Amino acid sequence: MFLVPDFKGFDFFPHGTHIDFMRVKGPAFGLSILMMVLSVALFLFNGLNYGVDFKGGSLIEVQSKSGAADLSSIRQKVGGLGLGDVQIQSFGAPSDVLIRVEQQPGGEKAQQETLNKVLAALGEDYKQRRVEVVGPAVSSELRMTGAIAVLCSILAIIVYVWFRFEWQFALGTVVALAHDVLVTVGIFSLFQMEFDLSIVAALLTILGYSVNDTVVVSDRIRENLRKFKKTDLTELLNLSINETLSRTILTGATTIAVLVALYIFGGEVIRNFTFAMLFGVLIGTYSSIFIAAPLLGYLGVKRDWSTEAAAGKGDKAAAGKA
Repeated sequence: MFLVPDFKGFDFFPHGTHIDFMRVKGPAFGLSILMMVLSVALFLFNGLNYGVDFKGGSLIEVQSKSGAADLSSIRQKVGGLGLGDVQIQSFGAPSDVLIRVEQQPGGEKAQQETLNKVLAALGEDYKQRRVEVVGPAVSSELRMTGAIAVLCSILAIIVYVWFRFEWQFALGTVVALAHDVLVTVGIFSLFQMEFDLSIVAALLTILGYSVNDTVVVSDRIRENLRKFKKTDLTELLNLSINETLSRTILTGATTIAVLVALYIFGGEVIRNFTFAMLFGVLIGTYSSIFIAAPLLGYLGVKRDWSTEAAAGKGDKAAAGKA
């Protein structure tokens, strides 16, 4: 007979914390509004450094004739041609390489010359497999489609939270999500990091992560609203955030650990995507605590123990005795 050890687990984060988050809700909310305004201003006046997906250009797939492709050698050869934004990544088998080159001025003739330059730089070691050209009309459609995808995701999340909770929770969630997306886009505009379809995918993933964290906190707030009917709302919000804080920090820490490893060892191809995810997790955790929850305090969630409800019950009781 085997004895099974009694393992109760280990607490990485202390429970029963009493951090007064609501004490700084005013400055935090003001800082968040400022960051959103600055992000919009950066987007309007500084713009984004769109990648080939959004600017248009040529997509060239080549295959090495002698085993695995040498990506560093290809980057050195093609990068020195002066073709502007060039993206090089493995595609399928180790011998296959995908080269994206931004659209060159001069029409179709210029794109053909670009193809010839790239193939000449690669030499006889690589053979061309296919070539595709993404024109300005297609790239403009991709920008519009990406924006619609993000907006539709936010709208679907609003409807979900509204039906599950109340309109105050839905409003807090949409402000938090808009904050996360705008600030992330603002960072990309500020540092002129390349913005392509992978970053749109990162924004959609950030929305999912942020709303998951916000729903967990909101669910605990709703539970405590029913449980502590005479507790001050500010104190109740602090209690709810503290009760979910260990889950929030541990989930965020494990996600960040994976993303940091990807950022360091994942290579240049996914570096901007990983950065967007990493920044999004941090800003999403911040917005769940310092935007979505405090906004409920400003909006004043209605509860059956409120002064108005108590007065209404008193009036009905007096009328019944009369």
